[in-house]
Amino acid sequence: MPELPEVETVKRTLKRQVLNKKIVKASVYWNNIIAFPDVETFKKQIANQRINDILRRGKWLMFELDDYFLLSHLRMEGKYFIRNLGDERVKHEHVIFLFSDNTELRYHDTRKFGKMYLIPKDEVYQTKPLNELGLEPWDDKLTNDYLKDKFNNKPIKTQLLDQGIIVGIGNIYADEVLFLSGINPLRPGDSLSDKERLSIIENTRKVLEKAIELGGTTVKSYTSSEGVHGLFQTELLVHTKDVCPNCHAEIMKIKVGGRGTYYCSNCQK
Repeated sequence: MPELPEVETVKRTLKRQVLNKKIVKASVYWNNIIAFPDVETFKKQIANQRINDILRRGKWLMFELDDYFLLSHLRMEGKYFIRNLGDERVKHEHVIFLFSDNTELRYHDTRKFGKMYLIPKDEVYQTKPLNELGLEPWDDKLTNDYLKDKFNNKPIKTQLLDQGIIVGIGNIYADEVLFLSGINPLRPGDSLSDKERLSIIENTRKVLEKAIELGGTTVKSYTSSEGVHGLFQTELLVHTKDVCPNCHAEIMKIKVGGRGTYYCSNCQK
């Protein structure tokens, strides 16, 4: 699943490709991707809107149009590709935006789990889905006191994946952050010390910044653009690994909250 570094990479890629282009019309071939409004209203409202900027909030892409924000969540396997008008529509291209220059932005999603919202600009931060999100990793409000108030007795791994606390940390990155912080993924969140909470903040920023620098992590089918793949998988210390790079003990693999989790039982007691 594309997480914050991958979505940030997609955002930067798309800004080079579609900024200032005018949408003539949208064609929708899988209605469930359009979460709000209804499909016919979506197509009517987005016509003749220009893409003025592309932002990111958590794992959401935010296409800033003239009157609306188009929010797009890639979920498991969503991707965007540029095509020319008349190019054959291939399987799993479910939403197509035709631009006035006769190019198209096509949303491709094998699993069909992705979602799009079209929301008036002055309402976008006060309504779902953005009003449910926690802090960005680099927000000045992300402090020891903030985490102390948010963390409860659930496993810390589960809470790092909670987008209502800190946005953008996915399964791979949570394992890496906890390894660098020396924290066992099963530890109750409210058992952490001030030092450990500060370590999570520091290492979250460190891991995500490095992943963004390297274009994200390519696992399974993630790609930010055709032929463009992330390189952060070469930097992974614990996730999918067999041996700890620090103490050379065997890496343990367990399930935490239903998610495959890797950790060193020696370094993360």
